[in-house]
Amino acid sequence: MIFDLLSSGVASELLERTADTPRVLRAVELSLAPAFLLVGIGSIMNVMMARIIWVAGRIERLAESDNISCDVAHASEIEWLRKRRRLVRVAIKFSTAAAVVISLVIALLFVSAYIETRIGTIVAVLWVATVALLITGLVYFLRETLLAADGPKNDLYP
Repeated sequence: MIFDLLSSGVASELLERTADTPRVLRAVELSLAPAFLLVGIGSIMNVMMARIIWVAGRIERLAESDNISCDVAHASEIEWLRKRRRLVRVAIKFSTAAAVVISLVIALLFVSAYIETRIGTIVAVLWVATVALLITGLVYFLRETLLAADGPKNDLYP
């Protein structure tokens, strides 16, 4: 099957288009900015993941605790931690969506070097969508950090 494809005219045309070094170089140059954004999104998500892992671990430790005298404090802290976990989850979802969309941008930039169809508008729309998703994720992450700074609200914590 692969040999049939290679022997066809479509394969030879594709190989001819992709053999052009300046086209490949241009595609690589165009994809550098989105690639750096993808690295930045990954770094932000690393921080978010560290926070959600800590929050989940704290919830588990409190749930396993047998200290009955701190039930009110534990219940309040667990609720506070659950709110934080919800916010970080949403932040991670939006950041992941941003990473997926910017990956599509990188793929489209490479494809655009080899096709005649103009896809600049699609790339621009996807770039704006990426930034919007990232901003939304960062807003949720900001909400979580503000909630974390406030601490749990109950009578035992002043």
